[in-house]
Amino acid sequence: MIRIRLVALGAAAAVIAAALGIRAATSGDLAKYAGDALYTVLLYALVVAVAPRVRPLVAASVALGVSWAVEFAQLTSVPATLSAHSTLARLALGSTFNAPDLFWYAVGAACAYGVHRACGGGWRPNRPQLSGAYPNRPL
Repeated sequence: MIRIRLVALGAAAAVIAAALGIRAATSGDLAKYAGDALYTVLLYALVVAVAPRVRPLVAASVALGVSWAVEFAQLTSVPATLSAHSTLARLALGSTFNAPDLFWYAVGAACAYGVHRACGGGWRPNRPQLSGAYPNRPL
């Protein structure tokens, strides 16, 4: 479990570095929407770090749900008020609702899910492999 947590935290650090690099190298829609997708990938990595036994679909669902909740919260004045007083709040909560962000969050969740699955993600206890359709059923 410790190895999974360390890999997830390393992935989170790599995502932050990628987001900062994209933001420094580009501007406009590319930077914005890449940042949206990477925001959800970061949340995904943090979910896996906290719960290393989580299945990829659950991790993707949690990360996407939190991303969407933050975006919909921007329909209220709370994130904008907090963002006006804190750079960290502005980075984590944003300030204004933008419907296309919802799509890019889903792209980030799907990409994180795909990478996690491709890397053999999702903890499974060691179970003996059974052969046959009903191995314990008497004939």
